Amino acid sequence: MIHTQSRPAADTQSVHAGEERRKPHGALTTPIVQTSTYTFRDTAEILDFMQYKAEHEKAPREEYGRYGNPTLRAAERKLAALERAEAALLFASGMNAITTALLALLSAGDHIVLVSDSYHRTREFALSFMGRWGIETSLAPIDDLAALEFAIRPNTRLIFAETPTNPYLRVIDLERLAAIARKHGLLTMVDSTFATPINLRPLEYGIDLVTHSASKYLGGHNDLLAGVVLGAEWMLSPIEHARGVMGGISAPNDGYLLLRGLKTLDLRVQRQNENGLRIAQFLADHPGVRRVYYPGLDCHPDHEIAKRQMQGFGGVVSFEIDGDFEKTGRFIDRLQIPYIGPTLGGVESIVQQPAALFSLHASERQAAGLKDNLVRYAAGIESAEDLILDLAQALAGL
Repeated sequence: MIHTQSRPAADTQSVHAGEERRKPHGALTTPIVQTSTYTFRDTAEILDFMQYKAEHEKAPREEYGRYGNPTLRAAERKLAALERAEAALLFASGMNAITTALLALLSAGDHIVLVSDSYHRTREFALSFMGRWGIETSLAPIDDLAALEFAIRPNTRLIFAETPTNPYLRVIDLERLAAIARKHGLLTMVDSTFATPINLRPLEYGIDLVTHSASKYLGGHNDLLAGVVLGAEWMLSPIEHARGVMGGISAPNDGYLLLRGLKTLDLRVQRQNENGLRIAQFLADHPGVRRVYYPGLDCHPDHEIAKRQMQGFGGVVSFEIDGDFEKTGRFIDRLQIPYIGPTLGGVESIVQQPAALFSLHASERQAAGLKDNLVRYAAGIESAEDLILDLAQALAGL
């Protein structure tokens, strides 16, 4: 890659970082290496390969598809450049990235502190699955770091947080979180899916590991499944070994789609930041909306933290309409532009009623902290004017 300054800007990195300047066959795009097996010329080449691995802990070339792939390596390098990390590891999904990392770093008898306002599958894995294997989890509020520190035990090994959180978009003070972890000799891991490396780079605030669901903003087109963990090479080494053992590597075609999507990441996120803020401002002034959760608004409880550590506030807006479970469903059904679905981050706007997708039972929704009238709106890259007009007509028709 040609460097015109000490560190190229994010939009330049999105297009060029991680990929060879001269690609096979003179191709402009990095090719899909669609193979599960890599062959050796003779036994001597195998022995040289094994000797190099023994001395350097890194293979000089690919060996088998479960351990790596040239297409995936290019995507990993690009992601590392965008996040300003030493290295990145791709996985088959965002949850696979989180679960593999936790299992690689923790042992029976260990304890973690998990921010309670996190993705429900992350909480489920920590509380239900890891508990079976002797790893304990304590939940801590995102807005009370004193309580989070109080939850630390002698056997605590890691603090896991999400910022902004899903679905209430709470933002944690990363500098304070990192300082607490250093004080107690703990690792920190942050799910930064909603922020993307364009809006926030947690490693710059002292966080040890960052994870994303690459299926969301990083891919950007709702056509792939992948996850990534980023950080220092020595910290990723046991996670990479666990990935090779458990087999949760991403597919070459998904790596190619991710590379393609990343080229427009900066452009897409900037547009989604603009759309998210304009939608949040419109909803905040609408009489049919009770409350808006968006860190770019002055009324958000973490607005000052978000202003200090984020470059943009993201494309997701959560809000409560003036109505009950059924009325909220009717509002969503009246929307004409966004699709109804359980994801976010793509070029198309996506809307959902989190309570409806979580459980049919009101008691379970309440226990999870999901209000029946909550809407999560993930803005795409459509015209903000069109999205707002659509929201206005849906609210007016109730």
